[in-house]
Amino acid sequence: MKSNFIKRLTIAVAVVLFLGLTTHSSCFAQTEEKRLVAPVWEGQVSEWNGFNKTDFKFENRDAYVVSPKTPAPGNPWVWRARFPGFHAEADLILLARGFHIAHINTNGLLGSPNAMEAWNNFYQHLTTNGLAKECVLEGVSRGGLFVYQFASRWPERVACIYCDTPVGDISSWPGGKGKGRGHAPTWQTCLSEYGLTEETAKEFRQNPIDILAPIAQNDIPILHIVSMNDVIVPPSENTFVLAKRYRKLGGSIDVIQVEKGTQKSGGHHFSHPEPIRAADFMERFGSTLPKSKDYFEIRGSLNNCREKFESQKTGRVVFLGGSITTMNGWRDLVCKYLQQKFPKTKFEFIDAGISSTGSVPGSFRLLRDVFANGDVDLLFEEAAVNDLHNSRKTIEMTRGMEGIIRHSRVQNPNIDIVMMHFVDPHHVANYRRGVTPEVIQQHEQIAKHYNVPSLHLAREITERMDGKQFDWKNDFKNCHPSPFGHTVYASSIRRMLNEAWAEPRNANQQPVPHSLPEPSDQFSYDRGKMVTLNNAKELTGFNIDESCDPRANKIGGSVRAGFHNVPMLVGTEPGDQFSLDFEGRAVGLFLAAGPDAGTIEYSIDNSEFKPLNLFTRWSRGLHIPWVHVLESELSTGAHQLVVRIAPTKDSRSKGHACRIVNLLVNE
Repeated sequence: MKSNFIKRLTIAVAVVLFLGLTTHSSCFAQTEEKRLVAPVWEGQVSEWNGFNKTDFKFENRDAYVVSPKTPAPGNPWVWRARFPGFHAEADLILLARGFHIAHINTNGLLGSPNAMEAWNNFYQHLTTNGLAKECVLEGVSRGGLFVYQFASRWPERVACIYCDTPVGDISSWPGGKGKGRGHAPTWQTCLSEYGLTEETAKEFRQNPIDILAPIAQNDIPILHIVSMNDVIVPPSENTFVLAKRYRKLGGSIDVIQVEKGTQKSGGHHFSHPEPIRAADFMERFGSTLPKSKDYFEIRGSLNNCREKFESQKTGRVVFLGGSITTMNGWRDLVCKYLQQKFPKTKFEFIDAGISSTGSVPGSFRLLRDVFANGDVDLLFEEAAVNDLHNSRKTIEMTRGMEGIIRHSRVQNPNIDIVMMHFVDPHHVANYRRGVTPEVIQQHEQIAKHYNVPSLHLAREITERMDGKQFDWKNDFKNCHPSPFGHTVYASSIRRMLNEAWAEPRNANQQPVPHSLPEPSDQFSYDRGKMVTLNNAKELTGFNIDESCDPRANKIGGSVRAGFHNVPMLVGTEPGDQFSLDFEGRAVGLFLAAGPDAGTIEYSIDNSEFKPLNLFTRWSRGLHIPWVHVLESELSTGAHQLVVRIAPTKDSRSKGHACRIVNLLVNE
């Protein structure tokens, strides 16, 4: 199957290139693999908080499933044990992220063997009909009895456990044998369900606090939230005992403590203080990844931006990349998430994406597009698709990416950076051959050198498709993803941020400047900048058009946003010429290269003129933003560049035009 896919992909890409598609970075792939589809439930459908809820009978018990509008890959789900409508804030967040919510009414069974028989059958029904094999267990109060009984019996079916004021010991509740009030009628029901008497209950060792070993052995993470004045289910007899024992077994558990529950409820009820944290926890561990390890690498720290968001209540977040960044989708979802995560923070979100551009243009436009408004707290950077499609040489991939990372850290040593490797059919083909794509290898070298976290989204998408969670043609659609594809990207970013911020924030924490190692390449574009067109001298034929529209000459071709009705240095005839005096290690041109793009010749410091064809494989139908670094290994100091339009041109071109949007210098 994989071999056939690669053959088809190779043929398809060859056809695309032969036809000379006019849309930059067009992506094409096919697959015959069947994918997992969203389950369909039979029953009475109603609306629940904006989502479809299907009520049905299962083995004569009331049951329901609430379905997300766009299911996440693999159909992850949350199983609510008891009081399923209580503190449903996290459930609503998860529904929006693609999780299903399920419940079966086993009220009165208190997690007993009878309850577990019903739960086992319900689990088989849900998973047979398409829900994930591992679920998130969520238990409120006595719901903890169900959750821990199920997880102890079938730990391989459980991704994580989240409990709200849970019962961990029946002698505490409903028994009331300790500090708690207890509940006599429910205590009698409990004794009956477990086949106990008042005497044998004293030796009962099947409480949640007693059956943790199988759960710990399967590394199931746990999160509880408790009220410190709860006299119904006192945490000192339940959660705190459970947590101490679970940690002793090597398990991971966090506890959110609420100081005061409502007096009317005996401290047992309260307004949920952190539903986003609960949802993040369940998404982080409940996502149905085909591998046990997630698809990101946490290097260094992302604590500086968190500290700024929480202590100063302000934040500037920038997204730098190409068309996948600037289109509506994952970026908007990440902005929404950060605002939810830090609700009191006033954010400035900056879209610094420009279609068709990769790391090399990014390194030169960094000061203008990323830092124009001042220091940046968090930078998301992606270039793995366009660096590939723009046929950047290996050395350009690293010099461009190092230019972005190093220059950013020089501008603001406290800046936190996340590097992302988005998917492309070529990346998919490489990963299926067991090879990491070259562009990702080069970018990863820079990420490791500067201790920058990275997200291996291309590998994740490949392995999830191979796991039949979705496919390219019907679901992801393109390297410019469908709305579904954007939700996958956003979910991965959330999971990475959740892990990076998993440890509680230290109230006395201060920003820690990131270390700045020696450059990996002394000629990286780490001091790249744009030079105004007025610096061009000795213009012959060339002129500055203050509001240039490349389409005005009626030769056709679309344009990118920001590349029409802006100043451009324009020459259209052979012999047109200009010069530029500059200081730096590199010099280049940022062009709009369309259907009439010509050929230029350039000379530095009176050297022999070198030809450069400006017509790209996308120029036939697009005035594409394109960066040419003319020379990149110059000695430091003063230099002069001379550019002239050559009499020759590409046979596909309709003219000799050279439209320069910016002059580029790497000091």
